[in-house]
Amino acid sequence: MAKKVVATLKKQGGVTYAKVIKAVKSDKTGAYTFREEMIPSTDVKESLKK
Repeated sequence: MAKKVVATLKKQGGVTYAKVIKAVKSDKTGAYTFREEMIPSTDVKESLKK
């Protein structure tokens, strides 16, 4: 099923996506966790500013 999703994202004239991985520090333990997001490549810089 994942192959179908990837194939639909690569259609000509479609929106290109980027995978953004952020390190987020936990308030309780102080440990870092990683969050992964698939966002349009035009919004990458805006997403990283947050």
